[in-house]
Amino acid sequence: MDLTDEPEAAGNTPEFTVTELSGAVKRAIEGEFGHVRVKAEVGRVVHARSGHLYFDLKDDRNVLACTTWKGQVADLSVIPEEGMEVVVKGRMTTFGSQSKYQLNATEVAVAGVGALMAMLDQRKKALEAEGLFAAERKQALPFLPDVIGVITSPTGAVVRDILHRLRDRFPRKVIVWPVAVQGKDCAPQVARAIDGFNAMTSGGALPRPDLIIVARGGGSIEDLWGFNEEIVARAAAASTIPLISAIGHETDTTLIDFVSDQRAPTPSAAAEMAVPVRLELMAAVDQMGARATRAVTDGVARRKQRVADLARVLPKPKQLTEDAKQRFDYWSEKLDVALIGRVAAGRLRLGDASGLLRPSVLGNRLTLGRERMSGLNARLGPALGRMAAQARRDLDGQARRLRPETIAVAQTRAVKDLAATLRRMTTAAHTQTQKQRSRLEALDRMRETLGYRETLKRGYAVVRGDGVVVTTAKAAKAALTLDIEFADGTMAPTSKLAKPKGKMPPPDQGSLF
Repeated sequence: MDLTDEPEAAGNTPEFTVTELSGAVKRAIEGEFGHVRVKAEVGRVVHARSGHLYFDLKDDRNVLACTTWKGQVADLSVIPEEGMEVVVKGRMTTFGSQSKYQLNATEVAVAGVGALMAMLDQRKKALEAEGLFAAERKQALPFLPDVIGVITSPTGAVVRDILHRLRDRFPRKVIVWPVAVQGKDCAPQVARAIDGFNAMTSGGALPRPDLIIVARGGGSIEDLWGFNEEIVARAAAASTIPLISAIGHETDTTLIDFVSDQRAPTPSAAAEMAVPVRLELMAAVDQMGARATRAVTDGVARRKQRVADLARVLPKPKQLTEDAKQRFDYWSEKLDVALIGRVAAGRLRLGDASGLLRPSVLGNRLTLGRERMSGLNARLGPALGRMAAQARRDLDGQARRLRPETIAVAQTRAVKDLAATLRRMTTAAHTQTQKQRSRLEALDRMRETLGYRETLKRGYAVVRGDGVVVTTAKAAKAALTLDIEFADGTMAPTSKLAKPKGKMPPPDQGSLF
């Protein structure tokens, strides 16, 4: 290329290297803003391992990065914390390696409560006044939900942690509703997800969750601000499905934590709250089954021992009848003498009474009876007339009070009472019958369980010789006929019992003898 062409191509625009341009910008900013005071709210705060302090100052539109070097941190009267409203003094500078400008903060003073924290506190008080934080409105978590709905970002590590923890403890069906977990779209998407899970119907194409987990990893207050929005808190409070909030780390607190039914310190802890450990449940069930079997066995053994003890105490049947027989013999010997004496005494009393029965005495008594009867007959007519008149007056009075309407109302009420009584009696009889039937079925199952036929099903057999159960080889040899009863039937052996040689196999290995 000809040297005379370069000026024409370049024109009058000067050329800079990146370092020259970065230095020029640095000098311009430091010269124009050599010393500034900034009032703002503290955002993200990072304490570096090197000892330097990095934090952000923000308002409702912009963020200013601030840096305090290790040697300057010790001179700060106030260490900035997230959410504080502060006044910062320092000088503006640039960081050329990242093409950014920043404030080198040399002095920090508290200016008041941060705008975001003040807004959060105001919302919290308003919702608390409405009763959304009350403990009595919180729902109990299901012991073992069939379907769990998870509201979180599908690309983060949170959903993987939850699924991994559920798979380790007790695998369940999981429906993930993807949402933005920070930014302006976070709050409306989370609220729609909660409402969407509650709008599902049981038995539909997509099963309705029994439990909802709203989860997000840790972050600054700005990153978690979507979960402080009122729309999210109200959606969580209106949820008819129990809800667990797992937002940020254990030290992070958002509004949804106060209205949720349960707060988990981490997403993994939310998964642990959602389901129990399957192996622990299986071990508990096995242990309770063993305890139930042991209790039934011990109960039956105690009752058998009780019956045996009572049988030893009871007297013999002959002893019970000996006293009665002796009393019968004693009174049977006296019966004839007593009957003869009774007849003699009766004959004596009859003779005494017959001596008093003379015709003149009977005639006098009949005369007196006739006179008395005549007097009573004379008074009977007027007395009956008076009684009839009084009864007629009483009947008329009763008839005036007995109106057909009153009788009809009483009859209707009596019919209703009778019908209600019949219904109650029918229901009670049906309930009692069902209860007795259930008890009878339970006793029959216990009888079958405790019977010897259940033992036969485990490989044992009953040997009968001449119709009697035999338990020894000697008794079996002496029997003319042998029958062996198994669980599925009875058979007769084809050969006589041989005397066993050597060591006999145990019964649980299939040997009958």
